[in-house]
Amino acid sequence: MTMQAMTDMPDRKSLLQGLARESVRSGTIASLAMIPFGFVFQLLGLRVGHYGKKLLEVFLTNYSEMTFRMLMFIEHFVIGWLSAAPLLVLLVLLKNRLPAWVVGAIYGLGYYVILNSLALPLIFGDATPWALGVSVMYPSLVIHIIFGVSIALTARRFVASFSRSSGCVSLQA
Repeated sequence: MTMQAMTDMPDRKSLLQGLARESVRSGTIASLAMIPFGFVFQLLGLRVGHYGKKLLEVFLTNYSEMTFRMLMFIEHFVIGWLSAAPLLVLLVLLKNRLPAWVVGAIYGLGYYVILNSLALPLIFGDATPWALGVSVMYPSLVIHIIFGVSIALTARRFVASFSRSSGCVSLQA
C-alpha cells in the first residue's frame, strides 16, 4: 500500500465516529418521517408502536401516563439511531450496485420481517402479525420501509464520503 493511499484512508476511530454521527442524524430524520404515518394508522384504528410500548414496559413501570409517553418518544429515537447504523454500513458496501432507495426499502422490509414479525412476537409470546392478518402487518411494514428509504435518501453525503479518487475506503480499516 502506498503512503498516499494510507493517508487517504480514515482511521477506524474516525470511521466509527462518522458512522455514529450519521446514525444519529439520519436516524433522527427517519424516526421523524415515520411519525405522521403512525398517527394516520392509529387514527384508522390500526396497530402501530406495539412493541415499543411492550419493550419499555419491561424496564419501566409505575410512571404517569405523560411520563411514559415521553419515554416512548425518546425510545423511538434511540431505536432509530441504533437501527440506522447497519443500514448505513449496507449503503456504503452496496454503493453503485443498487439504488440507495432500493437498499433502504429492502432493509425496512427485512427489519420488519426479522424483528417485528418474528423475533419480538417470539420474545413476548405473541402471535405473529402473519397470524393476525394483513391489517396488523401492513401499517408496521409500511412504516419500516419509510424508515429505510428515508435513511437511504438522507445519508447520500455520508455514503459518498466513502469514495475517494484513489478508490473506495474500506470499512474494515
